[in-house]
Amino acid sequence: MSGPSHTAESPASGRTAVVTGASSGIGAATAERLAAEGFDVVLGARRLDRLTDLAERIGGRALPLDVTDPASVEAFVAALDRVDVLVNNAGGAFDAKPVAEADLDSWQRSFDVNVLGTVRLTKALLPALRASGAGDVLFVGSTAGMVSYEGGASYTAAKHGVHTLAGTLRLELVGEPVRVIEIAPGMVRTDEFAVNRTGSAEAAAAVYRGVREPLVAEDVADCIAWALTRPHHVNVDLLVVRPRAQAAQHKVHRE
Repeated sequence: MSGPSHTAESPASGRTAVVTGASSGIGAATAERLAAEGFDVVLGARRLDRLTDLAERIGGRALPLDVTDPASVEAFVAALDRVDVLVNNAGGAFDAKPVAEADLDSWQRSFDVNVLGTVRLTKALLPALRASGAGDVLFVGSTAGMVSYEGGASYTAAKHGVHTLAGTLRLELVGEPVRVIEIAPGMVRTDEFAVNRTGSAEAAAAVYRGVREPLVAEDVADCIAWALTRPHHVNVDLLVVRPRAQAAQHKVHRE
């Protein structure tokens, strides 16, 4: 295993963490950070070539995973020996159209990946998380899950779904040895996410233009690792993290 040496008292010692959407962006940064913390990391994503390269570098294990495909989820879960932590990171935004011009295929994709895929994998792994005696379900949400804004309906609706999913699951699991954590980032510079949403590298670059220091994937991974390594009686229900330049969804300082 890569990363610094850890004592037996390390919160990560002997624990297996599954990270979805781990081939790029926040997922890749999270997998790398959790491996450095001492977790045994299982990386899941559709792009197995990129996933395998990262897994080899950090001493993790790469498995193909498409959260929108029930057969893929079933095969992924069957390949796991144990699971202590599930980081539900797989997701994305796929358009920036107003409701009046809604692309329903894009809406379908947004809900399939962000909401139904997250529910599918969480449901499949809950028995193992319960059996671990100290399980964690962490949702990578978004400030878009708490605020609406023009042109964002397909994504904000889906992330609102993730937000209420986390809140509902926490209520349903109270008294059981499973924490439910939500990390909600604001403006994070992950170019692939922006390109998928805007459709071009030029439009993606405009999202961050003039913002001196947007968050990067490693900043969010830092928050995820911190929440997961608290003593297990400490539950970080919701952590909202933005760059200093962003005071709110509509209030961003640009130079």
